[in-house]
Amino acid sequence: MSSIKEQACIVGIGQTPFTRGTDEEPNDFRLQLRAAEAAIEDAGLESGQIDGVCPYVSLGIAEDFAVHLGIRDLRYQATSHVGGACPGASLANAAMAVSAGLANYVLMPGGWYGYSGRKVREVVVADVSVMSGGMTARDYYFPYGLTVPVQWFSMMARCHMEEFGTSTEQLGAVAVAMRKHAQLNPGALMRGRPMSMDDYLDSPMIADPYRLFDCSLEADGAVAFVVTTAERARDLKSKPVHVMGIAQGQPFPADDIATRDDVFELGLTSAAPRAFAMAGIGHRDVDFAQIYDPFTFQVIQQIEELGFCKRGEGGAFVEGGRIELDGELPVNTSGGLLSEAHVLGMNHFLEAVRQLRGDAGARQVENAAIGIVTGFGDFGDGAVAILRG
Repeated sequence: MSSIKEQACIVGIGQTPFTRGTDEEPNDFRLQLRAAEAAIEDAGLESGQIDGVCPYVSLGIAEDFAVHLGIRDLRYQATSHVGGACPGASLANAAMAVSAGLANYVLMPGGWYGYSGRKVREVVVADVSVMSGGMTARDYYFPYGLTVPVQWFSMMARCHMEEFGTSTEQLGAVAVAMRKHAQLNPGALMRGRPMSMDDYLDSPMIADPYRLFDCSLEADGAVAFVVTTAERARDLKSKPVHVMGIAQGQPFPADDIATRDDVFELGLTSAAPRAFAMAGIGHRDVDFAQIYDPFTFQVIQQIEELGFCKRGEGGAFVEGGRIELDGELPVNTSGGLLSEAHVLGMNHFLEAVRQLRGDAGARQVENAAIGIVTGFGDFGDGAVAILRG
């Protein structure tokens, strides 16, 4: 695994505006194409130079991107089936491909009309056939009314609260911090809509203990990246962001939560030590973290499983502004899925690159040199990437 350390870079980023509503017929593929074209341009490349594509699971296939972008020599393609961990898993595929000489420039597109084009239940039912927990969800969760992720992961949050004393206000500290960061992000859906702890506590209950403001934002939008070798990156126009360490993992069993020996185990539990070992750094070297945040507790849980604190101490870790911009570990500096937009975790990588390029504007972390990005998919599949500018 260490052979790909520092061998690959993200050299191009692109996005569409993040919105809730569209005047055109929703088309996920067309949306991703726009982001892909922007990423290729940001890298200073022509679309015909792309020779690898790693699409987001169920939202496009490599051949379609090749046809529409005019890629005549598609040398590499791969799709990872790990839900919200796909961006990190795909980055690992892209890094391996360019490092091994299987491709020169790999495109990673992802995006959807997550607000205008579908409903939450429709997404879950459609994804059951491809997600790792498909059969378990179909046969044991759905018949008893557990049909959407907010219900599944609220159970994990409640277990943590019962075992470790994690409080509602600590969940709220995550939501408030993400909303605070969004006020500094011109592209965030919640820009101009600040939130206090009282606002959070007054929001309606969705699936106990999750309130409305514990939940991420359905959104329309797409993001894309271009990955190449560190050597080729020197000749391109944008500042490269290097992959220092990357890993992915799954809990056991991957297709269920309730029957795990350790209900708090995630893919990150095993992946994080591998990523840190590859990068050769410690937790104190990390300047910021972009943590996949479908719900507030999943931020607390991942902070623990990443090793920034011991299990059970995550609630206290997020208090007192510790995860805000001027805190010890700034988290989700763009507002994250909770307050920027739910763009499948792709926007976390977008924000990490901007931070490491020094292009984050009012939300820039001072002297940001190393950042960590996570993915969280299905029933806890995990991916973690450690990046440096």
